[in-house]
This record gives sequence, C-alpha cells and structure tokens, in this order.
Amino acid sequence: MQKTTTDKLLQVITEGIQEKKGRRIVIADFSSIKDPICKYFVICQGNSANQVEAIAGSVSDMTRERLGEKAIGVSGLENAYWVAVDYGDIIVHILQPQAREFYDLEHLWADAALTEIPDEY
Repeated sequence: MQKTTTDKLLQVITEGIQEKKGRRIVIADFSSIKDPICKYFVICQGNSANQVEAIAGSVSDMTRERLGEKAIGVSGLENAYWVAVDYGDIIVHILQPQAREFYDLEHLWADAALTEIPDEY
C-alpha cells in the first residue's frame, strides 16, 4: 500500500469513527519499529456494544464506498467488547471503555509515534 493510499485510508477510517461518535481516537505509527505487525493502529472507543458495532460498520462502509477498500478480516463482533478491523497495513481497534483501559494498546509499544485526534462533539 503506497503512502498516499495509506494516508487516505487513515482519513476515511477516522471519518467513519467520527460519523458514529467514536471517542478518543489515537493513531499509533509503527514505521520506526523493526518488524511491526502492521504500519498503523487506529484505536478508539464506543460506550456500548451497539456503538462499537455501529462504528465498525461505519468504518467498513466508508472505506468500501469511498476507496473501494474491503477489510481483510473483522473479529470481535460477537460481543462487540473489542472489535478489530484489519486492512493489512492498518488495524482498527474499537473498544468499550473498560477494555480500552485494561489493554492500554497505545502504550504497549513505547517507540510508536502517537497522534491523538480531538473528539468532534
């Protein structure tokens, strides 16, 4: 995936999250880390299982409609406590607040550059 394509995908993913009022969006850039599992994590939270599911749906719909990108895989929709949407170079993590606090994904990789996206509302 080229840098410009990745940038566009990050933007559309962020918009998909914001569309459903996802909060505390953080983009973790792993480009400075040796052998990362992907180039970016996009991490956000929804306040309930329904909101987590709605955010995942919004991200999937927007990336497909605007960029023709389909996720490689989606996991966690069964209980919507933590949903991961895999786009290869980018993995989107949508968590309920308790899961977000417990797993603390943004701090697992101290070398990752973190970009916080302000909440829109």
